[in-house]
Amino acid sequence: MLTNKETIFALSSGAVPAGLAVVRMSGEDTPVVLASLVGELPRPRQAALRSIRTRNGLVIDTGLVLFFPAPHSFTGEHVAELHLHGGRAVVDALHRELAEFENMRPATPGEFSRRAFENGKLDLIEIEGLADLIAAETEMQRRLAVEQSSGGLSSIYYGWSERLTRARALIEAELDFPDEEDVPGSVSDQVWTDVARLIEEMASHLEQLEAGEIIRDGFKIVIAGRPNAGKSSLMNVLAKRDVAIVTDIAGTTRDVLQVDLNMDGYLVKLYDTAGLRDTDEIVEREGIRRAEKTIAEADLLIYIEDLSVDTAINENLNGAVLVGTKCDLPRRSVREYDLVISTADGTGLDMLRALIVQRLKAKVHPHSMAIPSRARHRDSLTKSLMALQASLCAPNRGLDLRAEDLRAAGEALGRVTGRVDVENLLDVIFGEFCIGK
Repeated sequence: MLTNKETIFALSSGAVPAGLAVVRMSGEDTPVVLASLVGELPRPRQAALRSIRTRNGLVIDTGLVLFFPAPHSFTGEHVAELHLHGGRAVVDALHRELAEFENMRPATPGEFSRRAFENGKLDLIEIEGLADLIAAETEMQRRLAVEQSSGGLSSIYYGWSERLTRARALIEAELDFPDEEDVPGSVSDQVWTDVARLIEEMASHLEQLEAGEIIRDGFKIVIAGRPNAGKSSLMNVLAKRDVAIVTDIAGTTRDVLQVDLNMDGYLVKLYDTAGLRDTDEIVEREGIRRAEKTIAEADLLIYIEDLSVDTAINENLNGAVLVGTKCDLPRRSVREYDLVISTADGTGLDMLRALIVQRLKAKVHPHSMAIPSRARHRDSLTKSLMALQASLCAPNRGLDLRAEDLRAAGEALGRVTGRVDVENLLDVIFGEFCIGK
């Protein structure tokens, strides 16, 4: 366990005022500081009701106190929690008192979690899962975060790492002791067959990345079409509130508007875009450029047309859902549509919502939630996979060079969990946390 010279403290619960405030401490001086505040320390991991006082004996508040001796704590250090009434003055008074102690200072964002990582209590994937769990807004985000924060994904990578370590050991043994009888025989039989299986497993695992990214970051749906087709009205109806301004004036929507929805437990990011048409108006043209960029990044494009107007369909609609709007008005268009709807009387809207969920689930169908979900995971796993493929696809190369490929694969895999060469990542990862976690 690493030893940090300074003891840190922070409000770990929500912003005050609140019904309850939890102030957390972690570090070597925690027992001394806690005893100064509450007198006799409570029994480890058992809550005790105590008066919390300044060193001058003035009562700050009365609340529950818990003490977690090292190394059996979240950070691996001595940790204490003080559960107070959530008044701003109460919390400020306790913070002022804690700051008066020598070697005590306020924690920076994510510092408790960083100490847990540095002390071997959690790996980077578990840390990221914890951050995602705190930020989760939908059921599927919660399930994904729980799987990662509890070590479900890490266990897969540790298993792969152990197999790579064994493969390298067998190769090194054959290189160093080719004539020894107790060294396992054919490296080809014992190593490369398993490497081939590992390549298949890793490639299949990487195919789940899109599902993980959609669950974590959201399913991007873009509503597009010509001016006055009803894009903004559709967005408002799906969002169940007035997000976009709706008028009969063409070109009302100039920028990309976005709203988050929860559909069947999934995060859906819905975008309304400027009407697509040829125009010389500078601001509207910029809005159309942004619309086209957003369309190119969509997981699902909903292209809508006004049924009461006979208009030409945009030709580049591969994979889009073609929707006819304003079906409550006299119809002039004779085209075939995937759906026809009316935002005025609600016709077809339930079918559209069901179709969106169907398309979403067609992209997101993981067998389990132990799947990658970040670009960082993708980059390191891809490097590991490429190194494994290089070791297997060049059997005429020297055994020592192929062993080096396995070493590179193991190192890239280790970066996912944070066990090797990740110092430059730590500030970015832990900077995502709120103060007090």
